[in-house]
Amino acid sequence: MTDSLAARWQALNLDRPSSARLLAVSKGHPAAAVRCVAELGQFDFGESRVQEALPKQEELIDLNLRWHFIGRLQSNKVRPVVKAFDVIHSVDSLSLAERVSRIAVEEARQPDVLLQVKLRPDPSKGGLSADELSTIWSDLQALPGLRVSGLMTMAPLDMAVEQRKHLFSDCRALADQLALAECSMGMSTDWKEAAAAGSTWLRIGSALFGPRLVSSDAAN
Repeated sequence: MTDSLAARWQALNLDRPSSARLLAVSKGHPAAAVRCVAELGQFDFGESRVQEALPKQEELIDLNLRWHFIGRLQSNKVRPVVKAFDVIHSVDSLSLAERVSRIAVEEARQPDVLLQVKLRPDPSKGGLSADELSTIWSDLQALPGLRVSGLMTMAPLDMAVEQRKHLFSDCRALADQLALAECSMGMSTDWKEAAAAGSTWLRIGSALFGPRLVSSDAAN
């Protein structure tokens, strides 16, 4: 496993532009696999379920990794997510951002937050439209306890490659309009299109770790 992981990690790092950082999506994979990749030099890892992530974080505490929450954030899971993760990629409403803000202040934390946007119709995913984001933008900026650093989007599963390119470009343009540095977009099947459009975080799971060994509720 170590040799194949190393080869995939090295290939991904050679192929991607330096502006698009690799977020190793370790959900569904054991702590041992995370350790292997971390020992190659990977620092950022993504998880989508608190109950799966916490034991891994405890086992790997000696590595001082940066953990990103990339799953759907439910209001009743905000506190454990704020306590355990440095970056949250999936804040999709003002009310959720306000809850993250309040709990972050209570826990003396200050996570980086990426706002989930939905720029194309997709009943399977949540997210703010460009108009909704514009309406609440000043309120979001005023929230204490968090840093709004960018946007996150996902392409509908059945979207053609050319349409994905346009979607990613639109997300990058919206982030630039709001003076946000980060764009979390692109996964194992479409990361090259996302990187070309200006993604700064590529959420890559199966292309790095291979097929999942542990079942997970959220899509990769």
